[in-house]
Amino acid sequence: MTLPSVRILHNATDVLRRVFGYESFRDGQQEIIEHVVAGGDALVLMPTGGGKSLCYQIPALVRPGTGVVVSPLIALMQNQVDALRALGVQAGFLNSTQQADERRAVEAAFLAGELDLLYLAPERLRVRATTELLDQGEIALFAIDEAHCVAQWGHDFRPDYLLLSELRQHWPEVPRVALTATATPATHQEIMARLGLENARHLVADFDRPNIQYRIVAKNDPKAQLLELLRTEHPGDAGIVYCLSRSSVEKIADFLVTNGIAALPYHAGLDARTRAEHQARFLREDGLVMVATIAFGMGIDKPDVRFVAHLDLPKSVEGYYQETGRAGRDGLRSTAWLAYGLQDVVQLRRLIDGSEGDAAHRRRLSSHLDAMLALCETVECRRVGLLAYFGQENTAACGNCDTCLQPQQTWDATVPAQKLLSAVLRLQRERRQKFGAGHIVDILLGRRTPKVGQHGHDSLTVFGIGTELSEAEWRGVVRQLLAQGLLAVEGEHGTLVPTDESAEVLRKQRTVAMRREPKRLSRSAAAAPGKARRAAPADLPEEAVPVFERLRAWRGATAKEQGVPAYVIFHDATLREIAARVPSSLAALAEVNGVGENKLAKYGQQILDALAQADSGAETDGPPHSDCGRSVSGP
Repeated sequence: MTLPSVRILHNATDVLRRVFGYESFRDGQQEIIEHVVAGGDALVLMPTGGGKSLCYQIPALVRPGTGVVVSPLIALMQNQVDALRALGVQAGFLNSTQQADERRAVEAAFLAGELDLLYLAPERLRVRATTELLDQGEIALFAIDEAHCVAQWGHDFRPDYLLLSELRQHWPEVPRVALTATATPATHQEIMARLGLENARHLVADFDRPNIQYRIVAKNDPKAQLLELLRTEHPGDAGIVYCLSRSSVEKIADFLVTNGIAALPYHAGLDARTRAEHQARFLREDGLVMVATIAFGMGIDKPDVRFVAHLDLPKSVEGYYQETGRAGRDGLRSTAWLAYGLQDVVQLRRLIDGSEGDAAHRRRLSSHLDAMLALCETVECRRVGLLAYFGQENTAACGNCDTCLQPQQTWDATVPAQKLLSAVLRLQRERRQKFGAGHIVDILLGRRTPKVGQHGHDSLTVFGIGTELSEAEWRGVVRQLLAQGLLAVEGEHGTLVPTDESAEVLRKQRTVAMRREPKRLSRSAAAAPGKARRAAPADLPEEAVPVFERLRAWRGATAKEQGVPAYVIFHDATLREIAARVPSSLAALAEVNGVGENKLAKYGQQILDALAQADSGAETDGPPHSDCGRSVSGP
């Protein structure tokens, strides 16, 4: 290693220890940080919770000038800045939520060289006053967060991100680092091309999140299924429930509240003030469940989200991975749970057919959905399939997903597939009619419903030929035929039509294997940590649990006094380590991961006092050195 590199590494490592309270870098961080500090460009693909932010925060603190962070997350900038200030980092932001005097104060601090980091929304770079401001100050680097937003191939394209290609032309000497947690090889290439990062240093980290248990179940009674999950596996835990529509969000939130679970809705139909209030409460309070559309979540830096549940099928694997990645950012055991059914597939196919854009755009959407369906219907390890989608091949089965914990079975569904396809084809050819899945299943089961009788479908040769399967099993056959491209959805009513490949099945030129609907995973299996390649963090020893709860009570009241989220004080993982170690001095406390110099000076003695009181069996109705005896569960 050259002498300049040793100097750079020493400074970066010093910042890591003093400011952030960690002894060593994670895989790949050191190389990227050293490269950016030396003035090089970088493209970082790293999973949520993997430490992406340090790849620009530390270089911004080591290099002269202010690190400018371009982020689409206006609603979260205040929390990001609060978290940095709690570490002793001088940070600020400029966005449309500020009053004029607030903006002027931040601008003055930037011009005076008093800011380590400045957060901007991408659209602000279109404002001439912003570029003129940046030209007058010293810029340490540009960090482009959520860089997948520049890629039209990706799932979250933002036109404003296309402007960021001009950063190199306007500030050619300033290094740029683009970062994302969600990128397939195709998206990776598009980010590189659109931002002009062909010569940048690339870091593609391991996308695995071994602490997350992935589970996908057939949708039966989704509200009841969700309620059981929350009551049996995550009582009192913070989590996110994703729904496809605004009305579903409202209904599910009301349902959870009625059943004694603290829940809030979040969707684009709510006014901005309500959305901001609900988001703030979710970040600041313990144990809240946010029921939301995908309008919620990007950049949510709440480390103790213990579960992410989907009640509707995500449109892409990228979206699913990003959304589930909001669970367990602290590395502790968490759940990603998805319930999906036939109607989800029909609805998404219909949305794709009616979407704006050209045929290529619809093909792109269809390919995203096909990949998501393949993940849902796989009989192999879900994690292996998920990682393969992001280009991470040759991984071993994880032992911590539903298909590993309860191995799946396949069955020869060729004959049922022929019966169903034949029913669809006969209706289309003999009667010139098309119907949805429910009516087709009624015909196969021989049900003389009013609709069947009205159209005379009880006279069809396929009427009643499918009594060997139940209605639920037939709906599973339809769903899997759609997933395999052997059946398609057409029109706004979601009617079923054969595909070109259907003929091969009907002519007995192709067999059809299907995934047998599994029985519900037992609670003991669901709770098992599994055999992840990197074991999920162990639970606290029983004797440390009261200490941990004492520390959480102190943290909650302290956070409420300061008006910041609890994780800004300390993450759960740090409190767990403190509870397990029970340090008796400030020097011993400083050795705990996540306890940097600023937090040690600010909170160190309070923590030692809390540990002493916990050891003596004192009541835990408030934090040491605080006159606050208020509940920590308010807004």
